[in-house]
Amino acid sequence: MVHRIVELFLSVPAAAAIFVVFLLAAGETALFLGLVIPGELVVILGGALASRSRVPLAGILAAGILGPITGDSIGYFLGRRYGHRFLRRRRMEKWARARQWLRKRGAKAVFLGRFTAFLRSIIPAAAGIARMPYRRFLPWSVAAGVLWGTGSALLGYFAGKSYEKLGRMSQELSLAILAVVVVAAGLYFLRRRLLRKRRRSRRRRPLGRPVSASPSSRS
Repeated sequence: MVHRIVELFLSVPAAAAIFVVFLLAAGETALFLGLVIPGELVVILGGALASRSRVPLAGILAAGILGPITGDSIGYFLGRRYGHRFLRRRRMEKWARARQWLRKRGAKAVFLGRFTAFLRSIIPAAAGIARMPYRRFLPWSVAAGVLWGTGSALLGYFAGKSYEKLGRMSQELSLAILAVVVVAAGLYFLRRRLLRKRRRSRRRRPLGRPVSASPSSRS
């Protein structure tokens, strides 16, 4: 399956490669194509083409970032408009898992779900079904799209001829990117927390007692 996708993508004219990356990255969440075609594979292949100077890397980066952000928003509004009607007809295990993930994580699930294959395709629509405010949904979608798209494109660009192996490892790569983000964010917030504690301890530190007058000075 992966080998067939690689062959089809490489047969696309170089001039259309950027559009294909954008379209498939958007369709992964807008049309649930991610249940069939892993989005990372397409963006990684775009990065590999850029490493061969067939397409500009900036174009692949833009497509790999704007595609998922656009697809997430389309999926969100489709879920908000038609989701309940769809779920009345079908009870899918993946939809149940997505809704449980949203209840547990809240708006952060939109960001974290981008790095999990079985959730990425349906989390935006599930957020729409759950009536999550769009102003809460969009910032997390943008942050995830920037990180995911940039990471996938650069992996393909620097991997060069190893892009097929990276494509097969796309899920592991997404989890690796997520792990780096979680660790970095954890260290950042831990540092902030330690700084706050230090400031509080300084504020609570008792001031020195005033020096009392000596008996000789009273007389």
